[in-house]
Amino acid sequence: MTALRLDNLEQYSDVLRARSGDEVTLRFVAPRDGEELQAYFRSLSTRSRYNRFLGAMSELPRSLLHHFTHVGLDDGFTVVATMRIDGFETIVGEARYAFHAGSDSVEFGLSIDDRWQGHGVGAALLKNLECRAAALGAARMFGDTLRSNDAMIRLARKSGFAFTNNPDDWKLVRFEKHIAVAAKDNPCASWRIAAASRQVGVVSLAS
Repeated sequence: MTALRLDNLEQYSDVLRARSGDEVTLRFVAPRDGEELQAYFRSLSTRSRYNRFLGAMSELPRSLLHHFTHVGLDDGFTVVATMRIDGFETIVGEARYAFHAGSDSVEFGLSIDDRWQGHGVGAALLKNLECRAAALGAARMFGDTLRSNDAMIRLARKSGFAFTNNPDDWKLVRFEKHIAVAAKDNPCASWRIAAASRQVGVVSLAS
């Protein structure tokens, strides 16, 4: 896995565009974001939270919130999508992904604020996640969702993912995609930094 300099998380931030043209900043979380991230999950509709966590959950348990807000812990990473709303940086989406070295793959899950679903935020976030997975050296990325989660299934299909049965739970469907990020595209900060790291032979996760 390619090294990440976890002492300077801001360098991995990207500015995306929603379908409306609004700017969406995608950045790693920090421990200081814990309260705001918890408030974001509480603000999701019951259905959106159920889809995100594949079961009933009103908020993140303290131990899980700790994992969400500490980047690199157990090779897991959380990013938030934020927008300037009424002059304040506001979380409108999030994603959690983890690198599995044994299979050269990245597993992920994401959610979008109910008010911003259907505005292209999810598509932009998912495309950026593909770049971030490539920066870690992954060959493929995959996720699982409930068979009833039409919005996520539709988003994954439009983003070029193939579908298979989840091997452990018939209620879930798995979507996966081979990662192909061309060097000339330099599509995100994570990829550019990873490419520079490879040139100097950095191959392990920074502590």
